[in-house]
Amino acid sequence: MASFLRTLVRAIALVLAIGSSTAAAYAETPIPASPTAWVTDTAGLLTAQTVNDQNVRLRDYQRKTGHQILVYIAPTTGGVPVDDWSVRAFKHWKIGRKSLDDGLALFIFSQDRTFRIEVGYGLESKVPDVLAARILRETIAPALRAGKPDVGVTAGIDRILQLTGEAASADAPPAAEVAPADTVSFSPLQIVIIVLVIVGFIFLAIRSPWMAFYLLINIFGGRGGGMSGEGGFSGGGGRSGGGGASGRW
Repeated sequence: MASFLRTLVRAIALVLAIGSSTAAAYAETPIPASPTAWVTDTAGLLTAQTVNDQNVRLRDYQRKTGHQILVYIAPTTGGVPVDDWSVRAFKHWKIGRKSLDDGLALFIFSQDRTFRIEVGYGLESKVPDVLAARILRETIAPALRAGKPDVGVTAGIDRILQLTGEAASADAPPAAEVAPADTVSFSPLQIVIIVLVIVGFIFLAIRSPWMAFYLLINIFGGRGGGMSGEGGFSGGGGRSGGGGASGRW
């Protein structure tokens, strides 16, 4: 068993080595310091009134439920795919509460005409990928194409809060029990599943090396905590694993 696990780790490490040059290029584009508000618009896409209204709304929502919902609007990712940039920012800013990872972020890049909803592990059951995609496609994109970003962002937030609206528990869920190492074994079916996961990871690494890199960090690196140390605020979460949806308008 130990030999099998070592082989698995080595295979993943090999995939990362193959994609390291591309990942290094993405790493050259820095992620900004943590936002200082729930709604940040450095592109001037929204009116000041909408920014203020939605900032107050999301602040009050977090105080009521514990869920941290952010909106971040900027001109461009600097050439980095929106999926990769969003995963990096979500982790860097530690969105959501520590051990709960109940955060969500709506990213919009006006010059790139791309957007993404990044969902923390703790909210994936409430905002699965298919619903995140529908919010982008059916609610936000039509308004952006029509030149009505205030309407689109406000309506998008409406739908997100409808999905995540239940009051959140202040306590982290209990840790799952783990069987002793000498009792762990895999059935033939489990081995097949592991092989399929490895193959899927290889395809992810080819398509998006940086996301694969951060996924591996999330798996083996544990949960982050505390403030980001670069200004702004954070909840101590940041684990999303790429859950959510992306698109263009």
